[in-house]
Amino acid sequence: MATTVERPSPAPPVVSVPDRFNIADYLVDRHLREGRGGRTAIICGDESITYAQVADRSNQLANGLRSLGVRREERVLLLLLDTPAFVYSFFGAQKMGAVPIPTNTLLKSQDYRYLLNDSRARVAIVSEALLPQLAATPRRELPYLEHIVVDDVASSDLVGFSRLLDFPSELEAEETSKDDAAFWLYSSGTTGFPKGAVHLHHDIVHTVICYAQEVLGITEADRTFSVAKLFFAYGLGNALTFPFAVGATTILWPGPPTPPNVYAQIERYKPTLFYSVPTNYGQLLAHRRESADFDLGSIRQAVSAGEALPKALYDRFKERFGVEILDGIGSTEILHIFISNRPGRVRPGSAGQLVPGYEARIVDESGADVADGTVGNLLIKGDSTCAYYWNKHERTKSTIEGHWIRTGDKFYRDPDGYYWYAGRADDMLKVGGIWVSPVEIENTLVEHPAVQEAGVIGRRDADSLEKPMAYVVLAAGSSPSPELARELQDFVRSKIAEYKRPRWIEFVEALPKTATGKTQRFKLRETAASEPV
Repeated sequence: MATTVERPSPAPPVVSVPDRFNIADYLVDRHLREGRGGRTAIICGDESITYAQVADRSNQLANGLRSLGVRREERVLLLLLDTPAFVYSFFGAQKMGAVPIPTNTLLKSQDYRYLLNDSRARVAIVSEALLPQLAATPRRELPYLEHIVVDDVASSDLVGFSRLLDFPSELEAEETSKDDAAFWLYSSGTTGFPKGAVHLHHDIVHTVICYAQEVLGITEADRTFSVAKLFFAYGLGNALTFPFAVGATTILWPGPPTPPNVYAQIERYKPTLFYSVPTNYGQLLAHRRESADFDLGSIRQAVSAGEALPKALYDRFKERFGVEILDGIGSTEILHIFISNRPGRVRPGSAGQLVPGYEARIVDESGADVADGTVGNLLIKGDSTCAYYWNKHERTKSTIEGHWIRTGDKFYRDPDGYYWYAGRADDMLKVGGIWVSPVEIENTLVEHPAVQEAGVIGRRDADSLEKPMAYVVLAAGSSPSPELARELQDFVRSKIAEYKRPRWIEFVEALPKTATGKTQRFKLRETAASEPV
């Protein structure tokens, strides 16, 4: 028998949003009305930008988008590094009632073709460094795209970003509803095709009040720095919506999050809240310098999400830096963290307890609640959940069931209300905090002439973090070798995002199959588990 039907969080915070509501007005213009226009909103390199400047530039950007013909409810794709341009574009689009789509900067040209055509975005705003991947697709294959706006690069068929900032800085934010679409975030799919999660104007407020304020206690005195980039739901909250909700300062870093870069940003700008993912925490711990250790004394709280944080990484980080990491779980569809450890109450290895304002159920395959200690499928109820998947009606129905959403994760709950991750309900992998479809990697490997067949699973590395592993059946005439394994890894890297590259490749005579010919990945996982890392 199950011990509970539902487990609501105790004394949930009151989240009240008026019917007429624009999230950009709440996160930006409200600070000017309340006397915080002179506070520093963004630090990026040597640039320091106030809330008043963000308001002016997002207004200019909104007026510039209107000059390009963008209308209310139309989509604007943002393929931008973590710079102030992202902030102006995100809020500017929302202020004029359009719908920005923060987009993964690590993808390949075919991915961007799909996203542009699926979203039907008429305008894409792109960082110059990312333009080649977008430009690799002929414009005739992008029937909806009318304008590409690029950071300070203008030509006959491109619009310079600075041109959009030449427009007037006066603008009345569009009178949107709290239930209007505010932005989309694409989430990876099991078939390799991403799903556009449609988020509404009120969703951000729920994450701010329930998690950022209730769990982290964020205030205007905080400085935030996130290794997870702004195009992630996790990074968007960490580095933009959370600090902007309270008038705090965000530290943006457009470069790669290598340990030297991350430590340099922390020591230079002294954030109080630091957000990362387990893979990066492992990299930070592996990096040392000969002189005194890195100074993380400014950090009052570190946060982890994206994949389960192994207890060993938590212990090593706290022992070395004296900072506890609050691990939690969130999702693109639910926008941010809904289960989290609490300051002073961390249970290492667990995802923590319910965030106030959310409810959870763990159910068996028939939908019945299971007892504490029993693994089941995790369902979540919370008002930050997306409204639906764009243009994917059946997938929406199978994922969102009334007030509840199926996370696709297996969990169990202990008697103290802590939740423990037990794997995925499907074959999706979580690599460095990013969902990866094994089918996509398999299909890419098979494009190589030496590969007849491939099966991809997740395997734990020395830090207990999941990475892709491929079992490969070679075509006739090809022979296994370390050189071929490296060649296949490089081949995958050239075709799809680098983080999807198999870290291990093992050559086999055949893959285990069902009677209907489907690869039995669970048997591959059993094989991998019996082999040393």
